[in-house]
Amino acid sequence: MRMHRGSSKGARDHRPAPERLPLSASPGVRVEVEVARAGRSTVEERVVPVGTLVKQLVRAVGEVPEGAAVLVEGVSVPLDSPIERPLRLVIVPTFSGG
Repeated sequence: MRMHRGSSKGARDHRPAPERLPLSASPGVRVEVEVARAGRSTVEERVVPVGTLVKQLVRAVGEVPEGAAVLVEGVSVPLDSPIERPLRLVIVPTFSGG
């Protein structure tokens, strides 16, 4: 059997394809979260998957996203912003029960 030049059975590049991780296995991003309330605040550190939405992290620390302002470096950020790099979020609850 003769193979012509365009045959797919010829020599190939055998480098493995780059590994693509599922979202659940994405590398984590370290986020420092401060919840600021009436003169006192709590700070904790979380590691979340790349692409986690700000509102998901707000819920994860026990706050209601719709009732909070979220700041990064003093600037308000939308709740549907994805977290893509290490950062410090300041969550300011805007209402209280009672």
